[in-house]
Amino acid sequence: MNYINTYSFIPTLLVVLYTLVVFSRLYGPPKTIVWFILLSGIIEIISRILWFKSANNLPLLHVYVAAGFVCLTLFYEDIFKGVIGKKITRSILLLFLFFTLLNSLFIQGIFSYNSYALTAEAIIIIIYSLSCFIIMLNDVMKKRYHGMVFSINWINSGIFIYYTSSLLIFHFGHILALLTPSDMLTYTWVVHAFFSMVMYCCFFVALWNLPRK
Repeated sequence: MNYINTYSFIPTLLVVLYTLVVFSRLYGPPKTIVWFILLSGIIEIISRILWFKSANNLPLLHVYVAAGFVCLTLFYEDIFKGVIGKKITRSILLLFLFFTLLNSLFIQGIFSYNSYALTAEAIIIIIYSLSCFIIMLNDVMKKRYHGMVFSINWINSGIFIYYTSSLLIFHFGHILALLTPSDMLTYTWVVHAFFSMVMYCCFFVALWNLPRK
């Protein structure tokens, strides 16, 4: 089981490399998700380096939560054009960034697990994802994103699977670390790593099947 934790970064890096290769031919919302993929790759590499050096890599998690939320908001904002106003998504974005900054500075410091921000992020992203599923059923939206519907649905499905499966882990992560035996805690993070791999596999399928313009 530990192999999943150890090698879960491989799908992320493979998707990053594939994204760099096909970046010039991507378009629409599938191109917007590239920023989230590239951010994840950079954070993953730095995190692994710190881990091998036995350094605390939790400050990276604080950065990743804020920056990742920005990237995902831009992705969904691109899809929601004409349906949900940009003022709404930007207001949610600013409020979340303000909240996560306060949390990192005064509540759960940068060297601790920021479960509050992770939980808030997961809830908002799940709402965005469910909204996307509903919006993409509309015939007008299908026509607007003709040729991209399959890819958008795969990206959105990956995000939905990851954040719904990880919500309880995010929320109770700090408590689990304190109260759960180390072997049971390992299984918890194996589950998390597995669903992260599923998400990036969904991203790969989406980008692989995106038609050329």
